[in-house]
Amino acid sequence: MNRSQHIIPSGIVAAVGLWVAYISFTQQPSEAFLFPRLIATIFVVLALWTFAKALLGRSRTGAGLSWEIIRNMAPGLLVALIYVFWAAKGLGFYTATTIAFFILLCLYDPAPHNVLKSWGKRLLITVCFMAVMYGLFAKLLKVYTPREIFF
Repeated sequence: MNRSQHIIPSGIVAAVGLWVAYISFTQQPSEAFLFPRLIATIFVVLALWTFAKALLGRSRTGAGLSWEIIRNMAPGLLVALIYVFWAAKGLGFYTATTIAFFILLCLYDPAPHNVLKSWGKRLLITVCFMAVMYGLFAKLLKVYTPREIFF
């Protein structure tokens, strides 16, 4: 097994984690970023821990990322990048999250795309997911979410 198959992905995740943590600690108003700051800090600690294990050669799980896995992940990563860099702010958090989640569900759900029942199931799962997200962020945690066009 090639160690770079563990080092490169964990290094990328650690870099993204550091970037997200930096943004959450430097953006204003600071009270709006309290919850993201907490999550980003936990994320960065775990990502750096995983990266250090990979560098030391102590990653013993799996065989790393093959080109087939990367090819399968690419559409989801593209959706995530569009969501993070444009959609969440341009469309509003809840609208963009609904669209992104539905697209990801359509991309990765193994149910046939030519059956109406599978589309109904995807819609129901998306509605339930968004209800949980809204309840968690807006009602339970009372945290700031980007508000633009719709919410």
